Amino acid sequence: MGLAAGLLGILLGLGLLIALAYRGWSVLLLAPVAALIAALLSGEPLLAHWTQTFMGSAATFIGQFFPLFLLGALFGKLMEDSGAVASIADFMTKTLGTKRAILAVVLAGAIVTYGGVSLFVALFVIAPMAGALFRAADIPRRLMAPAIALGTFTFTMMALPGTPAIQNAIPMPFFGTTPFAAPGLGIIASAIMLGFGLWWLARQETLARRGGEGFGADHGVPDAGALTETTLRERASTAREFDPAEIAHGHQSEAHPPIAIAVLPLGLVIIVNLVMSFLVLPRLDFAFLAEPRWGALSLASVSGVWSVAVALAVAIVATVALNWRRLPKLRETMDAGANASVLPIMGVASLVGFGAVVAALPAFALVRDWVLSIGGGPLVSLAVATNILAALTGSASGGLTIALDALGGTYMKLAAEIGMDPALLHRVAVMSAGTLDSLPHSGAVVTLLAVCGATPRQSYRDIVMVAIVGAILALVAVIVLGSLFGSF
Repeated sequence: MGLAAGLLGILLGLGLLIALAYRGWSVLLLAPVAALIAALLSGEPLLAHWTQTFMGSAATFIGQFFPLFLLGALFGKLMEDSGAVASIADFMTKTLGTKRAILAVVLAGAIVTYGGVSLFVALFVIAPMAGALFRAADIPRRLMAPAIALGTFTFTMMALPGTPAIQNAIPMPFFGTTPFAAPGLGIIASAIMLGFGLWWLARQETLARRGGEGFGADHGVPDAGALTETTLRERASTAREFDPAEIAHGHQSEAHPPIAIAVLPLGLVIIVNLVMSFLVLPRLDFAFLAEPRWGALSLASVSGVWSVAVALAVAIVATVALNWRRLPKLRETMDAGANASVLPIMGVASLVGFGAVVAALPAFALVRDWVLSIGGGPLVSLAVATNILAALTGSASGGLTIALDALGGTYMKLAAEIGMDPALLHRVAVMSAGTLDSLPHSGAVVTLLAVCGATPRQSYRDIVMVAIVGAILALVAVIVLGSLFGSF
């Protein structure tokens, strides 16, 4: 079969994957079926692609990143059940009060997610806080979701140096970078996203007050049990690294820790990550990694993942030690946290397997050539490719891994030819994955709206402004600055 039939197969497979995943079908089933359709129309061997290409790539992804999914979900659940996340939310409420309700919600979300707490854990704790603050301040309920999105979906996931978000970890094995890649550019991007988002939300609040629009009817905040239906769960689990079905499991403490104890584990994540990345691992002898039994690896290909894993492990131990009495059912909490990591990583790994099959087809050369022909240099073409894949899959981590699996080596060669720091590729790739992944079919957006008791008609326009437009402005700034001055 020709390249035209192969390209048609890629488009049909991708269309099937998107359409049925949006309707709640499991990606675990859809991804291999879509991959086999693409292979069939390309005249490629089906079983070989399923067991070797698809499963081989999925297994590689699991082998690289399951420690981070596992530790991240476990840490988030411990922080939730110990009352630490609620303590931080309460502190922000009391400190900033109703006069700065939007800022309080944004900062509460930013603090917990930058410290390593999974997005869905943060949503279920911060949404009630936002509801109470917005009700007291008489701010329209429709602005809850965009305020939470600004604090949890944007700069803490893809720009702040050292963020332990899985999206920030994915480029590290491809580019040999650390979680602190291009820190100066990351800080500038974070300031743009935060500043633009706060400006927009303040503008909307002012317009609402002038129009006499208040909080509106109070329907309460849906509980976790009402938000774990199969359709929502499947879509949410490929969007972020925590299965929302496990929110209702475990045992949440009624007593909250003091704020100092609540934030200490979050600080440990950042500090230990920094120390491991720049002080500990570079000074140790890892020459043995070059041996075949360790995969003939370099330290640069694994050090980033190791740094984040150690940081999360230290934070987990600290959380348990500091909150021992507030975790009376520790085994149930830890079981729920561990279980919460399984469906997300399997879902994303399946997306990665689909991408690997597509990248192995002869017709993919047409797609690769088109991407590389985009004007503006490698940063622009990398941004476009990653944005498209994240948008189509509704998953930042899935879209990012597919893009880097298919094109990461090519971009590293281009960077070496023009003397570009791979850290710049890292930051652009991560930020690109975190822009159009917030389209309406994204599981994270669907879950956020459900948690806030809002409809897309009420809140989605403002989510677009704070989570997509602000992120694109920051991405453009990073590409321009990186092109002019390099990575810093």
